[in-house]
Amino acid sequence: MSTVGPDAAKAKREFNKLQKRLRRQVGNAIIDYGMIHEGDKVMVCLSGGKDSYTMLEILMNLQRNAPVNFELVAVNLDQKQPGFPEHVLPEYLEAKGVAYHILERDTYSVVKEKTPEGKTTCALCSRLRRGSLYGYAEEIGATKVALGHHREDILETLFLNMFFGGSLKSMPPKLLSDDGKNIVIRPLAYCREADIAEYARQMAFPIIPCNLCGSQPNLQRQVVKEMLAEWEVKHPGRLETMFKAVTNVAPSQLADRTLFDFEGLEAKQQRLRETRIDTLDLLAREA
Repeated sequence: MSTVGPDAAKAKREFNKLQKRLRRQVGNAIIDYGMIHEGDKVMVCLSGGKDSYTMLEILMNLQRNAPVNFELVAVNLDQKQPGFPEHVLPEYLEAKGVAYHILERDTYSVVKEKTPEGKTTCALCSRLRRGSLYGYAEEIGATKVALGHHREDILETLFLNMFFGGSLKSMPPKLLSDDGKNIVIRPLAYCREADIAEYARQMAFPIIPCNLCGSQPNLQRQVVKEMLAEWEVKHPGRLETMFKAVTNVAPSQLADRTLFDFEGLEAKQQRLRETRIDTLDLLAREA
């Protein structure tokens, strides 16, 4: 006779469904964008937040049953923030049996020194963090750099670039770094933030908060996040539709002259006219 109560059994079923959904979405993203191939060494950037913990856990799950062999190595960038609990990630990763490196770079001091009072630190912090991680990926021979950005991150970046950057761009699920040395992948691209948060809660990951950027005033990303959350409440499914739009772009229906040859439309029209079969003329000749 089972000793598990109905509530506990239901909770377990719900957790299993959540885990399967995340695995499926990560697996689909990996397949759709060719993120991981045979023999890849994937450097999983682990910040200590819910997203990167979830990414590592799901990739470890998929690794066991993947049709290709690939290696995972976790890397944490210790930015020397005051009060950062340096013991948390090593203890967690050792308990998991995951190969890992702790990269120590005092980017915190640089960011605090270079950022004017009242300005947000995110841009400079991200640039320094990326530079450190990309360089280290080369050192350890990683063929892919995995970042924990999810669906909402991608949509938030889209609107931030439109509102404040004057460009229609976001975070692609896979990209080649500007210097051509690193391929960056985002395995959580299809995953909802709410699912990740719930998964992290149930897995009881030892979350490390970011004291540098998380509590900043005037953080435009937070404003955009709240806007998207409000839209989703008022119109459920809107975020899913918007994300689908990111994957379904029609350059001829926008206005970027580098993506579509607007100047050449007349020539294209002429070529079509020359090769088109005139139906009326054909019928007249057959009569």
